[in-house]
Amino acid sequence: MASNILFKNGKSKYQIAISAEASSSEQTAAKELQAYIKQIGGVELPITNSLNSNGPKIFVGYNDRVSQLVGKQDITPDYEGFTYCNKGKHLIIYGGSKRGTMYGVFSFLEDQFGVRWYTPNCTKVPKLKKWNFVTLHHSEEPAIQYRYSNYFVTENVSQWSAHNKENMKWGPVDNLYGNIEAYWNAHTMGQLVTAKEFFKEHPEYFALRNGKRIDNGQLCLSNPNVLDICKKRLFEKMKSLPGYRIFSLSQNDNQSFCECPNCKAMEERYGGHSGLIIWFVNQVADEAQLLFPQKYIGTFAYQYSRKPPVGIRPKDNVVVRLCSIECCFAHPITAECPQNKAFVDDMKAWSKIAPHLFIWDYIVDYAQYIAPWPNFQVLGPNIQAFREHNVIGVFEEAQYQSGGAEFDEMKAWVANKLLWNPQQDVNVLVKDFIDGYYGNAAPKIMEYYLLCQSLVNPQTHFGIYIRENDPIYSDEFIQKGFSIINGAKQDAENDTIKERVERVSMQLLYLQSVRNRKKSIEDGTWAEFVRLARRYNAKPSEGQTLDSFISSFEANN
Repeated sequence: MASNILFKNGKSKYQIAISAEASSSEQTAAKELQAYIKQIGGVELPITNSLNSNGPKIFVGYNDRVSQLVGKQDITPDYEGFTYCNKGKHLIIYGGSKRGTMYGVFSFLEDQFGVRWYTPNCTKVPKLKKWNFVTLHHSEEPAIQYRYSNYFVTENVSQWSAHNKENMKWGPVDNLYGNIEAYWNAHTMGQLVTAKEFFKEHPEYFALRNGKRIDNGQLCLSNPNVLDICKKRLFEKMKSLPGYRIFSLSQNDNQSFCECPNCKAMEERYGGHSGLIIWFVNQVADEAQLLFPQKYIGTFAYQYSRKPPVGIRPKDNVVVRLCSIECCFAHPITAECPQNKAFVDDMKAWSKIAPHLFIWDYIVDYAQYIAPWPNFQVLGPNIQAFREHNVIGVFEEAQYQSGGAEFDEMKAWVANKLLWNPQQDVNVLVKDFIDGYYGNAAPKIMEYYLLCQSLVNPQTHFGIYIRENDPIYSDEFIQKGFSIINGAKQDAENDTIKERVERVSMQLLYLQSVRNRKKSIEDGTWAEFVRLARRYNAKPSEGQTLDSFISSFEANN
C-alpha cells in the first residue's frame, strides 16, 4: 500500500478540520496540534471548519463528516476514551468532546512523534523532515475514571495536567482543556461542626471518651442535631461550590471515636465503626440526591473505619474513599505481605457493597521527603489492583508542600501515566523520563535510580514514615550513590542539566547528613545540603519547615 505523507521538507497538503460547534477543549487540541506539527516538521497546517472541502485532512473531534468516515458511534461528551485512525489519506482523531478528543490528540503527538510533557518546564519536541503513514488505528480509554496526584512541582498547571491526562484536583478549574474535576476537602465533619463554635454550649455534639466529652476527637454521630447541622452546612457548600463533583462528609483525622451508648449501639448493629459512619452519611445522601442529583457525597474508610460494615450499604450517590495508609509500600499490595493482607481483604469487601469506591493512596515518605524511597515498582501493580476492584478514582497523595523531593518530577509524570494505563512497564516509563530530562547525565541517573530500587528485596517492608536508620539504608549505599551522582555532575552538559542533577544529589546529601551528623558537618556535606535545600526550597518532612529542621540539626551538633 502506498504511504501518505503528512509533511516533508517543511511542506504539506493537509488541513486540520474541526467542526464550528466543537468544544473548547477540541478547539484547543486542534490549535496545539497545529503548533506542535509546526515545531516538529516546520510547516503550519491551516485549521478549517470546512469539513467537506477537497484535500487531505486531520479531523479533530467526532462530527457528521467523521461519522460518515468511521461509522456512527455512540460517544457521550464525558467519555474520555479516544481513537485515532486513518481512512485513506485522512487522519481522524475523535473521542468524547469534553476531554476524550483532546486526549487523543495529545496521545497521537506522543505516540507518533515522540512529544513528551515531562514537567511544566520541560517539553520534548523532536524535529523531523518527513512523517508518513500507511495504516493507523489506535484506541484507548482510561483505567481509572478520576485521576490525580498533588505534587507541588506540578500543582495548578492546567496544561501539564491535560497533556498527562490528569482530570481531578482539590479545587475545580475552568480552562480551555475541558476543565478540572474536583473532590471537595477531607476530614470535614469537624469543619462543619466546630468545637470552637459548639463545644461550650453543646458538648454532647462531640465524642464521649472515657466518660468525658472531648473537643479534639470525632463528632457524636448518633446525635440528631449533629446530623442536622452537617446536612445544612454541607448543602450550603454544595450550593455555593457548583464546580465540585464530590463533597466530603468524613471523619476527622484522629482515632478518638465516640463511645457513647447510642453510637456504640449503632456500631454493634452495623458491624463496627464504618457502619455508624455509613448510616450517618446515607441520611445526608438521601436528601442530597433530591437537591443535587448530579453530585456525590464522599466519606472515608480510614484507619479505625477502614473495615467495611455489615447489614448496611452506602447509597448510590455515596463515594467511599478507602485509604491505604497502613500498607507496606516496598512491594505491591497484592504480593504476599502480612502488612497488606488486611487492606486487600477490606478493599475486596468494600468493592462488593460500595457503588463508588475511591482510593486515597500514598507515594512518598512523609517523615523524610528528600531521602530515597524506592516505591516505583509498586505504582503500576497497585493501580491495576485498584482497577480490578472497580474503583472510580485514585488520588496519589504526594509531596504537596514544596519542590526538591525525592524524584518528585519523575514520579509525578510516571504516576499519571500509570493512572491512565497501569499495565505499562514502569522501567520503560522511567527510562523515557530520565533519557528525556537529564541529557548527557541520563545514563548515570538511570544507574543511580536502579541502585535505589535495588534496596528492596522480598524481605523488605516499609511504610510512609520511615527514617534514616531504616534497614534499607547503609553507608555502602550512600558511598555508591555519591560515586554515581558525581559522575552525573561531570556528564551534565549545561546549567539546566546540572541543576536537575543537583536536585537528585540532595537525596544523598540529606541521608548522609542525618545518618552521620558530625562527619557531614566536618566534610561539608551538611553545608552543601543546606545550600541546595535553600535554593530549591525543599521541605524535609510533612511536619517540619526547612528553617526549623536546619536550626534543630545545628543545635544538636
